[in-house]
Amino acid sequence: MRKDIHPENYRLVAFKDMSNDEVFLTKSTANTKETLDVDGVEYPLVKLEISRTSHPFYTGKSKLIDTAGRIDKFKNKYAKFKK
Repeated sequence: MRKDIHPENYRLVAFKDMSNDEVFLTKSTANTKETLDVDGVEYPLVKLEISRTSHPFYTGKSKLIDTAGRIDKFKNKYAKFKK
């Protein structure tokens, strides 16, 4: 392994899944300005859109996504380019 290429500033960071409010702690070098209090200890906070606790592949459950609304919005947006 090459020397002096890995970061030295690992610390415990709270990662919060915003879709289900699940919080887990792990070591990271991610920069953040927000903090979160977990069990009386304040940790830097990184917000996630999706994690292993909410991803359909890991949970075995699928979420209903408004694809019809997204498709209609796309069609309306690009209808002006239709010849």
